[in-house]
Amino acid sequence: MLRVEKLNQFYGQSHILWDLEFNIKEGSCACLMGRNGVGKTTFLKCLMGLLPSKTGDIFFNGQSLTGISTEQRARQGLGYVPQGREIFPLLTVEENLKISLGVRKDKAKQVPSHIYELFPVLKEMRQRRGGDLSGGQQQQLAIGRALVLEPKLLILDEPTEGIQPNIVRDIGGVIRKLNSEHGITVLLVEQKLPFARAYATDFHILNKGRLVAEGEISELSDEIVKEYLSV
Repeated sequence: MLRVEKLNQFYGQSHILWDLEFNIKEGSCACLMGRNGVGKTTFLKCLMGLLPSKTGDIFFNGQSLTGISTEQRARQGLGYVPQGREIFPLLTVEENLKISLGVRKDKAKQVPSHIYELFPVLKEMRQRRGGDLSGGQQQQLAIGRALVLEPKLLILDEPTEGIQPNIVRDIGGVIRKLNSEHGITVLLVEQKLPFARAYATDFHILNKGRLVAEGEISELSDEIVKEYLSV
């Protein structure tokens, strides 16, 4: 579904991503891992067109994303939940969700019912302002807003960061349901090893902007964790 080929990216004179190459299988939950500052979020911004790639290419369902705007990528099926959530605090929950309707191809006017089925708390609080929600509820809102687009690939940047344990479990359950029942592929950037092992199917590890290990999540050994993930 997603193929990355020799992707390079710089910040000024700093080389951040080095000839990055990997594939994400349709229907999987792939976890992009690595210590802080190794290029994970930079890659996601390149994937979404928020940063232009210096060299290399990213292919989504066989089509190059080079030169395609962020909005066009969303229309093609990329749903992105950035680190920090970035909801609109003064808009209601329902208004936050409806913002994504404008990108849908079918021009729907109402929030799809399955969003509220996945996140019942959003239905209960749909008239409350986004800024009045807890951090965990805001994260659910951000994921719900991305799902309104009906993405083929849902991209989550550290979705469990600063979230209370019960909502972390809820988010994990939603990821599993999106994979198994809705046919949505998930790309997850995650620091919490237990969460990754519980919900991911595959892993890809970056170190200093290079891919250094990958495989099925069952192959994520203690040796790999110690070398590339332990702080």
